[in-house]
Amino acid sequence: MDVLRSVRVRRPRPGGMPEPGAAGPLLSWIRDERIAISGVPSAGTVAGLAEQGVTHVVNCRPRVQVRWSGDLAAERAAFGPGRVAHAPMQDHGLRQRPEVWAAAARFAVRVLDDQPQAGVLIHCTAGRRRSAMLAYAVLRLRGHDRTGAAALVTTYRTEAQLVPAYVHSVERWLATAAR
Repeated sequence: MDVLRSVRVRRPRPGGMPEPGAAGPLLSWIRDERIAISGVPSAGTVAGLAEQGVTHVVNCRPRVQVRWSGDLAAERAAFGPGRVAHAPMQDHGLRQRPEVWAAAARFAVRVLDDQPQAGVLIHCTAGRRRSAMLAYAVLRLRGHDRTGAAALVTTYRTEAQLVPAYVHSVERWLATAAR
């Protein structure tokens, strides 16, 4: 199955999403889904995220890292605590427990479903593995099949790596969890 194979094609940004500028990190917007994936924005660039179309943030970095760098606190200060979710995952390549990330995936889905103008940034440290997994989970919850969700993530975020154990964590949760 080609679900986990990375596609290395750069696609144009979705209509209506501004181009990134010097105000913040490069965001990879997924087609018309209003989901962006990136690496961790520095505390100094968080304010510029709104200019790039971000209204909500999902931070996938572990507690120790966000305490040390202050990125989660900066995001909550810039967007408000109700617009920032935390999915404190370690990037260990093993199964990711849903208790750590599922609420953040549901948060992103609610925002996207309820607010047609919202743009959700999902980030981890490098924007490659944990953020790709969470974006995949959000896309699956929004009705995309495995292949389609994987293709969207890896097409629009060329750095993304869908770790098999992470994808399995999402699929196992979807098969057993009440949505």
